[in-house]
Amino acid sequence: MKRAFSILLVSALLVPFVLNSCKKAETRPLGVQLYSVRDSMQTDPAGSIEKIGKLGFKFVELYGYHDRKFFGMEPAAFKALVEKNGMSVLGSHTGASMPDSANWDKTMAWWDTCIADHKAVGAKFVIQTWMDSIAYTSLANLKKYCDYFNAVGEKCKAAGLTFGYHNENVEFKELEGQIPFDYLIQNTDSTKVVFELDTWNMTDAGKNPVEYLKKYPGRFILWHVKDEKEMGASGKIDFKAIFNLADFSGVKYYVLEQEAYSTNPFDGLAKSLEYMKKEGFVK
Repeated sequence: MKRAFSILLVSALLVPFVLNSCKKAETRPLGVQLYSVRDSMQTDPAGSIEKIGKLGFKFVELYGYHDRKFFGMEPAAFKALVEKNGMSVLGSHTGASMPDSANWDKTMAWWDTCIADHKAVGAKFVIQTWMDSIAYTSLANLKKYCDYFNAVGEKCKAAGLTFGYHNENVEFKELEGQIPFDYLIQNTDSTKVVFELDTWNMTDAGKNPVEYLKKYPGRFILWHVKDEKEMGASGKIDFKAIFNLADFSGVKYYVLEQEAYSTNPFDGLAKSLEYMKKEGFVK
């Protein structure tokens, strides 16, 4: 009797575990980095946003913030254009070089303006995608960039935005026995600086996104899901292994970006979206 009770108890305890292990990973909303349709955005931003909205994407990520405008439009006007087409603005790629002590206040004032304009356009994230070459001359200079990003992240956080960094491929070349990208992650405050993982840039640099997602859970809040051209076409990236880590990694948003296409940008986005739906990565 006691043995039977023990078996029933263990079985009851195992049920939630089994159910959770069989549960499919939660899908995240999918948007587009507008650099994917950069030529069209320069000539017809309104038409480009309309086409992206019709494809079924949930949000857009911007680039090209200049003279307090987005694609020649005031922040509020661009926000209205995006929302008119059934989407929202998730964030934007922009940034400023690390200042020296003489230019610190001027640069921080620029960030104040930048933050205000990004709040006006409806952004949640402000993502920097580069560092000056000085960052790669020594770990001491890279540490200065970490401190700078922490300061910018604190400023963004106080305003209700989140600051982050997006990897290219240069961050993976060894510097004084360390990988700069790892050093960035390890020496920035996780409460002030997040990261946007670019699957193709990391793969192109000879690194495996799966390893980074396992190594730094909670740091990659956004993913640039990107292949050499259309998603899944190159066969060089194990997207299934990457997306299987979505829950573990803590990612909140998928951002599709394509820098090259087999035919044209909008057909490429449609093909990538079809692939992601077919694989069950998005609904």
